Amino acid sequence: MTFAIDAVGKDTEPFSFSYTWKDAALYALGVGAKASELDYLYEGRGPRVLPSFAVIPAFEPVMRAIERINGPMDKVVHGTQRVKIHRPFAPKATLRTTAVVQGLYDLKRMTQTTVKTTTRDAETDELLCETSWGILFLGIGGTSSGERVQDEKPSPPSRPADFTVEEQTLPEQALLYRLSGDVNPLHADPEFPLVARFENKPILHGLATFGYMTRAIVQGALKGDSSKVTALQGRFSKPVWPGETLVTEGWIEGSRVFARTSVKERNEVVLSHCAADLA
Repeated sequence: MTFAIDAVGKDTEPFSFSYTWKDAALYALGVGAKASELDYLYEGRGPRVLPSFAVIPAFEPVMRAIERINGPMDKVVHGTQRVKIHRPFAPKATLRTTAVVQGLYDLKRMTQTTVKTTTRDAETDELLCETSWGILFLGIGGTSSGERVQDEKPSPPSRPADFTVEEQTLPEQALLYRLSGDVNPLHADPEFPLVARFENKPILHGLATFGYMTRAIVQGALKGDSSKVTALQGRFSKPVWPGETLVTEGWIEGSRVFARTSVKERNEVVLSHCAADLA
């Protein structure tokens, strides 16, 4: 296959995304929110919106950007995720998001790309958030275009964690998370061909694990107040199966919280090089 090089560096058309408190609460439930986190689930308290919600209005534009460069979805691996928050999300709004493929970089047996999105309030044009998606196309090499984006790799300090949050995901967790927009059959259908790569069992969305990590930081370092989060990042290293237990450890270092998330049953790190920057 051949990538469409002429699409690199060009913004997609703006995508409109409207949401209400119900969508924000559904997302929170999809990333494991409990009744004790009522501020994120109950309209009588707003509700607050988790900062990792930034990936939801960005999802469709990212898919469009990958489509425009002729990127094969059956070869995609999500490598890294970054989110920058300029203002906390309101309980409801209409947003406008564009995406751009910043470059393609040849790694011989695969191709690396970064897709960046920008989300604004559709009424005021205020910049709300930006996201950066590190994507790999497996088994495809030979193409380079644009400047390679070098990802930061935050590492926690060499001391015991300041907090640990342990949560068991539901067997239905992926089915719940996909209601927020990512309906890839890989996360639902045992007979979908790509599921064969993962012990013939649908896997949990990486961004659902990213949301669990975000909630753990909000609980462990911020006493439930996510409004202080200005940036999030992490690297996906292993798959998670719905029903497994996620353990997030966090280290507070001034205005940055370092973290990593592991699966308890396998004692494997599934989300590494995580960090949250705080106002």
